[in-house]
Amino acid sequence: MDTLRVAAGQAPAVCGDVTRNVATAVDLTRQAGARGVRLLALPEAFLTGYCPEAFASAPHVDAVPELLAPLIAAVRETGTTVVLNAPVARERGRTLSSVVVDVDGSVRVPYDKQHLSGDLERSRFVAGDHGASITVDGWQVALSVCYDGSFPEHARAAADDGARLYVNSGAFFVGGEHRRDTYYPARALDNGIFVLFAGATGECAHGDAVFAGGSAVYDPEGRPLARLAREAGLAVADLDPALMEATRAAHPMHADRLPDLGVRRRG
Repeated sequence: MDTLRVAAGQAPAVCGDVTRNVATAVDLTRQAGARGVRLLALPEAFLTGYCPEAFASAPHVDAVPELLAPLIAAVRETGTTVVLNAPVARERGRTLSSVVVDVDGSVRVPYDKQHLSGDLERSRFVAGDHGASITVDGWQVALSVCYDGSFPEHARAAADDGARLYVNSGAFFVGGEHRRDTYYPARALDNGIFVLFAGATGECAHGDAVFAGGSAVYDPEGRPLARLAREAGLAVADLDPALMEATRAAHPMHADRLPDLGVRRRG
C-alpha cells in the first residue's frame, strides 16, 4: 500500500449561502490538488454553515449533486476526493451527513452523524443508524462527524472493520479546544490508526460563539503531523502505512483489548 497524502481544510462558512460555501470548497480543493492531496475533508455543516436557519432549509439529498456542480468539476480537475459535510433532508428526516465527491464526478452520501450533540441538533435532525467507510487509493477511510469522535467505540468499530484512517468533520467552539485536542489524538492512539480532523472556523451565526478551528492530522500514536490554529487553509500530511504497522507492533492496544472484562466485584 502506498503513502496517502491527505488534507484537513478549514475556512469560514456563511450561514445559508450555499453558493458561496461551495465556491470556498472549490478554492480549498484546488489548493489541495496543487499540493498533490488525494483526500480532502471539510468541517461539519460546511455546505450551509452551522446555523439553525440553514438547518431548517436543508436541501433534499437528491438535490445535493446539482448544488455541488462547481465542486464536482474541481474534483475531476484535481483528482482530489472531497468529503464535504452537510445537513440534508431525507424521507425519514434531516440528517447531518458526510457527502463524498469522487474523482469520477459521482456524489455519494454514505454516512449520517450517529451521535447528535445538544438541543440544537437533536431538535432538528435524526441520528444515523450505521457506520461507513470509503476507499481512496486502496486506503479504507472511516467517516465520522464531530461528536461521534467523542466515543471510543465509534473509532474502534471502524478500526475493527479495517479502517486505517478515521476522518472527522467537526465544529468546536472557542473554549472547547482542550476536548478537541484530547479526543482525536486518543482515537488514533487507541487503535493505532491515522486520524484527520477538519474543524469549523470563523464566527458562528448561532449566538455569539466563535468556532475554534484546529484542523489536524494525527499519526497512530496521536502526534500531530500537521495542524492549523483558526486561520483558513489546509493541514496537509502524508500517511505512511509502515508507520501504522510499526506503531501497532510497539503499542498493541487495539490487538490486546479484552472482549470481556468479566463480572465487576466490589469489596
